[in-house]
Amino acid sequence: MNQRGTLQVSISRKLPGAFSLDVAFTSEMGPGNVLVVFGPSGSGKTTLLRCLAGLESVDQGVIEFGETVWCHTENRLLIGPQQRNIGYVPQDYALFPHLSVRRNVEYGIPRSVRERERGWVDQLISVLGLGHLQQSLPGGISGGQRQRVALARALARRPRLLLLDEPLSALDAPTRASLRVELRHTLRELAVPAVLVTHDWEDTLTLGDQMILVAGGRLLQNGPPLDILTRPENLTVASVVGVETILPGRRVSRERGIAEVHVEGLRLWAADLDFPDDDVFVCIRAENVTLEIGSGTRSSARNHLPGTVLSIVAAGPLVRVTVDVGFKVQALVSRQALEDLELGIGSQAVVGIKATAIHLVPR
Repeated sequence: MNQRGTLQVSISRKLPGAFSLDVAFTSEMGPGNVLVVFGPSGSGKTTLLRCLAGLESVDQGVIEFGETVWCHTENRLLIGPQQRNIGYVPQDYALFPHLSVRRNVEYGIPRSVRERERGWVDQLISVLGLGHLQQSLPGGISGGQRQRVALARALARRPRLLLLDEPLSALDAPTRASLRVELRHTLRELAVPAVLVTHDWEDTLTLGDQMILVAGGRLLQNGPPLDILTRPENLTVASVVGVETILPGRRVSRERGIAEVHVEGLRLWAADLDFPDDDVFVCIRAENVTLEIGSGTRSSARNHLPGTVLSIVAAGPLVRVTVDVGFKVQALVSRQALEDLELGIGSQAVVGIKATAIHLVPR
């Protein structure tokens, strides 16, 4: 379809209670690009998506995509969902239980052009692997297959922009993992840009080209997903993106891009950032922490901190180890690494952290 356009949003909406949505951003939406709207439950992600779809009104603001203004409250302009030419996939997929897979897909196409678009429907069904299920009812297929049907129906109208609300959240972990890759491939193959709502980092990193992070109805940071994950701009963002170790510290010296920081009486070396305040928060992600036994000098890490293992907790295929080095720091390691190190609660270990893996934010 090779759709593209600049999405410009500056809106506010008051919801029942004290919550309000107030966000502004601009995103270049090239063919197949995905903008992820990331945030915790109740942050306003779905409300934002429904405002983009025209399913909820805004109290004040502007929404534009490409050359088309969808909403401009000051000019009393509001274009309805059908005129926005978007595809929308809600969390529950909203398939018609009495219609076959094929008829569900065709439902998104106006009756007047369905016959002409038969080849397009055939292509979607083929691309999404639904050919053998065309006559099946939604109740007789798996959750992953229902997700594909909902996606095909949303794409059947040849939308300029696809909106997806937590499309993988109802699926089991193995199905989610495979469908992430499928969804990314499909969007690129069909060259349709998408806005995807999620609270899952794997969704974000696999699917997202850009992301906006929303919490409490406010946009906290935008940019490439990996940048936000590894370089949050402030304490709130660091907490939302799940940085495991966040500690107050003080920067005492700076040289050649490396800062010396004192934390709980210990000295750390961290990647320096150019902000004036020397009172900082030290942010350390668990996946950037290594564990060793003995002297701990075998790794190339700038920081080597001896400590005592406090807890060992399974984290999916990995293991989360908490070590007291004068402050508590978490490490994510493989089960094999844990066995090789022969670590248990109370064991002595050396924590290794590269200076570039320690991120500072102003306090």
